[in-house]
Amino acid sequence: MPGPIQSIERAAAVLRLLARGSGHHGLTEIADSLGLARGTAHGILRTLQRVEFVEQDQATGRYRLGAALLHLGTSYLDANELRSRSINWADTLAARSGQEVRIGMHHDGAVLVVHHVFRPDDSVQTLGIGAMLPLHATALGKVLLAYDPDLSAAARRRELTSLTRRTITRTQALERVLTEVRAQGWAGEAEEYMPGEASIAAPIRIPGGLVVGAIGISGPVDRLCDAAGRPRATLVRQVSQAAEAVTTSLVDEN
Repeated sequence: MPGPIQSIERAAAVLRLLARGSGHHGLTEIADSLGLARGTAHGILRTLQRVEFVEQDQATGRYRLGAALLHLGTSYLDANELRSRSINWADTLAARSGQEVRIGMHHDGAVLVVHHVFRPDDSVQTLGIGAMLPLHATALGKVLLAYDPDLSAAARRRELTSLTRRTITRTQALERVLTEVRAQGWAGEAEEYMPGEASIAAPIRIPGGLVVGAIGISGPVDRLCDAAGRPRATLVRQVSQAAEAVTTSLVDEN
């Protein structure tokens, strides 16, 4: 039997490196991290660019995962699978946070809610499974936009609908927010989707680091945010831990 093909192993190593950390790496950094000659690393990156598995930022020259690879990642799980593998952690998050929990993934330019756990109190609530939420005005949507360059580019090309007086409608402002989401690893919003409501979300990843969905909580602003309007640190930590638990379960399954 033939042995492993070294060029494929090296290309896989490059993709794994780009899936970690900030997801933006320079040629020298990639070559040094993998112990490759600069010419070899550049040849691999150029080939991966040709098949759209890698993209290069024209302004900085740094590399990131390409849209084609991200879309392959989202096909790894369908909505039912994502729901079934996340359901226990969603229940736990609702109990810990005292808020309703949604799990969402991208579908047709919006966030498709694939699972919804009611807030654990006696208030009247409506089941939200199957609902389509705006990408730019929800924490779930911001997570999905932040980690999918193709999706965020499409969002920048169309008008951002104003839903409340706090909704982000300028593409430059949205891009700044998405940069913050990638830096901190979670997203939040307050009264951008519905007056008096706020939400917090974090990414769900598959092996290799690709984001395939998001898990988050939503509820009254005064419960989710402090006096300055910032998401409460305890809730951010709980949401992030739930997302990490779902991600770990997906990795362990494979």
